[in-house]
Amino acid sequence: MSSPALPHSSPSSRLRSAAFAPIGDEGRTALVETRLVQAISAGAFMEGERLPSENELAQLLGVAVVTVREALGALRHRGLIETRRGRSGGSFVRPSQGAIESVNAQTLKSMPRVALADLGLHYEVISAACAEYACRRATHEELAVVQQILVEARELTPELWRRRITDVQLELASLSQSVRLTTEHVRLQTEFTPLLALQDHDDAARHATHDALVHQIQATQAGDIEVARSVVRETIRASVRWLVDFRAQL
Repeated sequence: MSSPALPHSSPSSRLRSAAFAPIGDEGRTALVETRLVQAISAGAFMEGERLPSENELAQLLGVAVVTVREALGALRHRGLIETRRGRSGGSFVRPSQGAIESVNAQTLKSMPRVALADLGLHYEVISAACAEYACRRATHEELAVVQQILVEARELTPELWRRRITDVQLELASLSQSVRLTTEHVRLQTEFTPLLALQDHDDAARHATHDALVHQIQATQAGDIEVARSVVRETIRASVRWLVDFRAQL
């Protein structure tokens, strides 16, 4: 008997759900700020898009409204959001790609090398497991849709390409039809994508990632588990090596 399909939701919706998982008693302004920065950097919210209200964010994250308010103030100071007053007001993501890249670079710089390697390993293990079960469970029709998204993304600007590639990676993970694996993949994607985006202006690195996804989809279509897992593992390891080298330059 085949596993039940996951409830349909868009990649950005899944990223938002991961970003806004309850923080609980450990919730502090810095942690709320980190969650929001990750959500914006990972593409869960587009430029000009409105964030949930302070009350909504407090409820989603399980913290006090004042904590959310302080975190939003920090994001305004960093140039990532702007607040508008009035009936249609709220906090909106600013068109500030440079600010986002600066935040992502600082995050990488402050991350110990062993922590970066461990994050890459965790992401590699979960992604490879998703790839294996997508080989077992995805239909050719589902893969054709993901493949078309990938084809249309190749000539996009680095910023738009990253958002499209994140969509592809999340869709491939969901084709594992494992709720637990997909949920963990989304959580890691939210944390890791802002770092991966740092390599997008390196044409060679960006094209290598794109070509690897093409190869992964082809292997999945053929039901070749070993090749699909190998492609995922090597791509992530290459990205981690790139990030280690880039971190040394910061």
